[in-house]
Amino acid sequence: GVCEAIRSCSEHAAYMAMAPIMAARTVPYAQGQGHELQQDFDFFLVVDFEATCQKDARIYPQEIIEFPAVLVDAATGRLESAFRRYIRPKHHPVLTQFCRDLTGIRQEDVDGGVDLGQALRLHDAWLEAATTGVGTKRCGGRLAVVTWGDWDCRTMLEFECRFKGIEKPSYFDRWINLRAPFQAALGGGGRVNLQEAVRAAGLDWEGRLHCELDDARNTARLLVELMLRGVKMSITGSLALPRPHISTCGGSSVTCFCYCGQRVATRGGVVSVPGPMQGKCFFACVNGSRVLLVCSN
Repeated sequence: GVCEAIRSCSEHAAYMAMAPIMAARTVPYAQGQGHELQQDFDFFLVVDFEATCQKDARIYPQEIIEFPAVLVDAATGRLESAFRRYIRPKHHPVLTQFCRDLTGIRQEDVDGGVDLGQALRLHDAWLEAATTGVGTKRCGGRLAVVTWGDWDCRTMLEFECRFKGIEKPSYFDRWINLRAPFQAALGGGGRVNLQEAVRAAGLDWEGRLHCELDDARNTARLLVELMLRGVKMSITGSLALPRPHISTCGGSSVTCFCYCGQRVATRGGVVSVPGPMQGKCFFACVNGSRVLLVCSN
């Protein structure tokens, strides 16, 4: 997503990060390639959201504008089905030029899109149809969401659903951050982005970078490649953390938590810029990377 676009490092740092991975490309696949893969899940649901953005600044609140998903059969590695819906943002309905150029999403795409709640319902119906009668005898029909990074489920979807009062399916509350098994299998550290990881695994990148359906498909291909190498997938992240405490602006001091799970240190202030967020209070996360909007005056 956008987070990958704004990542920066020197050429030397990138080379040092990639060197051990490139050396590992010759590692043979696990024995039994071509046979059923041994995983604890029936299906992997690969998601990669795109959200509103602007160059060198943050948008509050950030909203999902592209909702793609790719369903992978965990036993065979087959990409069974794909889903995509464009989502019409409510608070910043006009995309910035930077956002359009980065993602390839047109203004007419989001203008003709659905709201997030409807997208979630459509996705749930698609997922049920796509998994019906397939692999239901294996492991009780278990499903795991897969992402590249924790942003999609821990931050973006969780924040927007809570902020807008939207109920989301519980399977989004835990996920596999594919970066973790990739690093365990091939190394490279936290500086490796998705495109570098795909190439380091010996695969060619397919499609347009930051077209999130293409990103999700490439993440799915990387997932299958790691499974073929014998990597056992397990849950790496969940929302089993202290829930955010919602408080009024004039209330007494309370203990608050950001959606990333970090304790909120201090109250940040009130949005004064005219617009739909004017009058909202916000609290700054202690890691400095997120802002949680919590109440109205």
